[in-house]
Amino acid sequence: MVVGCAGSFPGPDAAASGYLVQAEGPDERTGATRTWTVLMDLGNGALGPLQRLADPTALDAIAVSHLHSDHVADLVVLNVLRRYRPGGPCPPVAVHAPEGAAERLALMAGKDPATEVSGQFAFRTWEPGVPVVVGPLTFVPVAVEHPVPAFGFRVTGPSDHDAARTVTLAYTGDTDECPGLTELADGVDLLLAEAAYLEGRDDGLRGVHLTGRRAGLAAAAGGAGRLVLTHIPAWNDPEETLAEARAAYAGPLDLARTGDVHVL
Repeated sequence: MVVGCAGSFPGPDAAASGYLVQAEGPDERTGATRTWTVLMDLGNGALGPLQRLADPTALDAIAVSHLHSDHVADLVVLNVLRRYRPGGPCPPVAVHAPEGAAERLALMAGKDPATEVSGQFAFRTWEPGVPVVVGPLTFVPVAVEHPVPAFGFRVTGPSDHDAARTVTLAYTGDTDECPGLTELADGVDLLLAEAAYLEGRDDGLRGVHLTGRRAGLAAAAGGAGRLVLTHIPAWNDPEETLAEARAAYAGPLDLARTGDVHVL
């Protein structure tokens, strides 16, 4: 589910990056089947739509791709919501993130005691290739190319159409072409790929973001079943990005939009 999909800063119609992954599975504590919910990133402005789409106090885990503000800024205010809700503080939720996440959020929060983050978040550092299991979902972090330490995720879980079948979503986070992108795209059912740059205009800016064409090439080479483009800045024409991707990838293709649910 798309919570926010604007690139690099909130746009007029979308918050910055935020996504929900949900799956049905048994709860070991109760034995009952329930919906498990993992939040991937929560950038500037994304806490607003998150409250419309899910319960921010009932997250099972948070997966952070990297520590740029457009992917983590609203974790600071998510902490406030969870800490000061009328029913009392929530139990800490696991936050899987690159090294230094606790320090980065503390710097963003400043010295206001109301935004101190250690009580609500239990930080865990990603190890490339080491799976993290959350209920029926398995996250495998894959190192990608960006100016700061960054990860994409391969997320495997039961199909909503057939619980006996396993499906895989890959989320690139922010990256340029790299071996990690190839690994992420390989054989996935859905590739959620950033496409912040445009061919021709941004050719001199490498090691930061994908174009629609480069996202499409990765999806085609990996045999991805579906490609969804995200992280498109407000100054880009999304139709140009779509056209770039369509020239490289012949499969089902769409833009990420707030509130969209992609069922696998």
